[in-house]
Amino acid sequence: MTTMATRGSVKPFANFNANGDAEVLFKAMKGLGTDEDAILQLLTARSNSQRQQIKAAYKTLHGKDLVDDLKSELGGKFETVIISLMTPPLCYDVTELRNAIKGAGTNEKVLTEILASRTAAQVKEIIDMYKKEYDCSLEDDITGDCSGYFQRMLVILLQASRQHGVDEGSVKTDAEALFAAGEQKFGTDEDRFISILGNRSTVHLKRVFDEYKKLSGYEIEESIQRETSGSLQEVLLAVVKCTRRVPAYFAESLYYAMKGAGTDDQTLVRIMVTRSEVDMLDIRAEFRKMFATSLYSMIKVPSDAMNAVSQHLFRPYIVMSN
Repeated sequence: MTTMATRGSVKPFANFNANGDAEVLFKAMKGLGTDEDAILQLLTARSNSQRQQIKAAYKTLHGKDLVDDLKSELGGKFETVIISLMTPPLCYDVTELRNAIKGAGTNEKVLTEILASRTAAQVKEIIDMYKKEYDCSLEDDITGDCSGYFQRMLVILLQASRQHGVDEGSVKTDAEALFAAGEQKFGTDEDRFISILGNRSTVHLKRVFDEYKKLSGYEIEESIQRETSGSLQEVLLAVVKCTRRVPAYFAESLYYAMKGAGTDDQTLVRIMVTRSEVDMLDIRAEFRKMFATSLYSMIKVPSDAMNAVSQHLFRPYIVMSN
């Protein structure tokens, strides 16, 4: 999958030896008991590309599928994390989207997070891989599973055809249109919000948001919260936050996944796995700036249900980059 950043906390291992790593993993699972710590320490110190090479080497050396062996030896959230780490990023996104649509109910949070935060090139790769894996269209599946304005916004995001650059002539016009579509009228013209936020470039939208603040006295997020609700509000806010700064969007998602009585384990694992090689260092910095605490200290004390997983996975991610 196309990646843009080198601000991840997980880097390719310098003295990489796929055969040697395959042997370490084989020994960790051989005989009675499983050395889970050895498995974790090795796999979190390798990039995803290196993990795929280890998988190939394991098959060559032992005639067995590494992922199958890991599934048979591990269990619970630890298994979920390790198998996620062993999945190529593009396949992981595609699988998450498929599960969000085809599972019991629709996981709108997953659809929103992935489609709002990925680049146009990544969205196109996701669409192609989805078609290849499931012999059906991601857009058709989403339109069949979602409805209303939320569906319309997701379909626009799936087009991955935002304008390029800044259209100087329409910055003020777009800001005025958003103001007229919400704060200035009784009711809300949702289609106008969807069209502008879904089709304009990131750099253009940043200018529009600045102009909107001058015009209305409000941040665009405030108006979206007042003028919309439910899943539409969530996807519009996600688009705005990712337009402003993607790492800040994920920092906020992590915070609310851990805040309160329980922990949103699925969100916690998904963000750590998908961003660990992309921008986790920036997410850490944004987290501290936004919430006056370190991501590491908050992850160390999640709910009891996540304690084992956080100690096995999240601490290596954080500590490795210190």
